[in-house]
Amino acid sequence: MKQLRSLLLSLVIISLSQTTSHAIAHYFPNISALPPPSQLPNITTDNLWSRFRNLSGCHLGDSVLGLATLKSYLFRFGYITNASAETFTDDFDSDLESAVKFYQLNFNLNVSGVLDDVTLRQIQQPRCGNVDVINGTSSMRKNGSTTTTNRLSAVAHYSFFPNAPRWPEDRRDLNYAFLPANQLTESAKEVFARAFEKWAAVIPVTFTRIETYAAADIRIGFFTTDHGDGEPFDGVLGVLAHAFSPTNGRFHLDGDEYWVDGATAADPTAFDLESVAVHEIGHLLGLGHSSVEEAIMYPSISGGVRKVELAADDVEGVQVLYGSRVETNGSTPTSQQTERNGEEGNRTRGAHLMGMSLILAIGWWITL
Repeated sequence: MKQLRSLLLSLVIISLSQTTSHAIAHYFPNISALPPPSQLPNITTDNLWSRFRNLSGCHLGDSVLGLATLKSYLFRFGYITNASAETFTDDFDSDLESAVKFYQLNFNLNVSGVLDDVTLRQIQQPRCGNVDVINGTSSMRKNGSTTTTNRLSAVAHYSFFPNAPRWPEDRRDLNYAFLPANQLTESAKEVFARAFEKWAAVIPVTFTRIETYAAADIRIGFFTTDHGDGEPFDGVLGVLAHAFSPTNGRFHLDGDEYWVDGATAADPTAFDLESVAVHEIGHLLGLGHSSVEEAIMYPSISGGVRKVELAADDVEGVQVLYGSRVETNGSTPTSQQTERNGEEGNRTRGAHLMGMSLILAIGWWITL
């Protein structure tokens, strides 16, 4: 019976992967391989969220064209509930004011309920497609415990998916595969291996690449627009990727973006693939978003930014779920060892895990 179920699952995954809008990934192994700036997306004209800058200064009682679109944005990421996007108007009502205040709180901004320039610049930032708020409760500032490092004390803001799902103890040796239709190069696949290694350095979970996509615990694919999971991508900029919580195993990236290994500030519309991969793997392991800007699990990242090292908030959160990785001599890795392991990740073929995003799964066994 178990073998029959596995066979049916594989057939469903293969069928769905053939009918969704997968893409040949726009991946470049280094910044010198990128197209000239004239051929890259324009951060102003090609960013659908850039229109929000026209809402500067809007507050309760205003009626301004574009507020309905902003409500749809806040609805998508969980800040507005008990509403339908089809009924949104351009009126700045009390529900929108509450949503703006909630957003400002999560992103450590001045909580005024007014759409000031700082708030609008944050809203325009490219980001992960996973929601920040579930059922009216913030998942970014949920944990308020105090954590102490050898140099300072800080409040931890790591968070988990509802009910804190994690990979069970008998599934800690995970494998992953890439959607064949994406035609990823070995160079691109190595970027993901390094990203997995960041997490494997601090928890007792291993990750191994396999070639059979349908049989993998974690399935990585680049897709465009509507790709069958209820969370369509939106073209260049905007939402970059999303991933599902344990033990679903889906990790999707926007195939319209320009991905590079080693982004720099000179390329504001090219995104560092490893940085986004490390973030999404955190979701696959069961972490939600964090309000700590230095944390990998912070929702937003600008083009041209490279951010691949786990912060204390990330490490503490994932170790709550899985415990610490123990060295063969019985010790746990020091922070220096963790950094060194991350640097050595590009020489390691092992990789990590992934799971179900705050997006609803279509079915417990029908996964893409």
